Amino acid sequence: MSPIHSVLLDLDGTLIDSRPGIAASTRAALRSLGHAPDDGLDVTAFIGPPLQDMLRALLRTYGDDRVDAAVLAYRQHYGDTGLFDCALYPGIGEALREMHGARLRLHLATSKRELFARRILEHLGLASLFTAIHGSVPSGALDHKPELLAHILSLRNIDARDGVMVGDRRHDIAGAHAVKMRSLGVLWGYGSRDELETAGADRVVESPADLPRVVLSMLT
Repeated sequence: MSPIHSVLLDLDGTLIDSRPGIAASTRAALRSLGHAPDDGLDVTAFIGPPLQDMLRALLRTYGDDRVDAAVLAYRQHYGDTGLFDCALYPGIGEALREMHGARLRLHLATSKRELFARRILEHLGLASLFTAIHGSVPSGALDHKPELLAHILSLRNIDARDGVMVGDRRHDIAGAHAVKMRSLGVLWGYGSRDELETAGADRVVESPADLPRVVLSMLT
């Protein structure tokens, strides 16, 4: 019996450019704590790790350690409006449909709250292409990629040898290594080629149009 091949995909920086919404919700969170962030606040370098890590780093510049309060304010704003302020990278919709048509099982694996991720994919009309949508949960147990990927492999009965993790940051690559899964870095997101190769990505891909071909070459 031939194996069932699975593709685990990051969301921010891999499928969507979510910087506008993340930046707006970050500014709203900082303002709720009495700070005055610049309207041009660049959050690019912080996208990828868990939200708490991003807000902790930003609050440190203000000498503020109220991370939990910032997280609550961020999620309130993001759930109301921020999550819709995003755009699919050109060619990603076609790439997902091609992989789905090739009978690959697509699983979303994001550090974003699962509820938000699901709403985004539904808003973009892509949720039906995914076998499952996984993200962080209120308990915090799945905030980091190694734990999240291990959870997905166990819950969905996926053999790591039959899957590949696709993402744009070193955290995606490290998560794949932790569960002994192959990793594919994408160059249209928020991480650089140097970051992905230094992290040990098995392959890197330069454009969404090339994604299905490279994924299939790694899995078959």
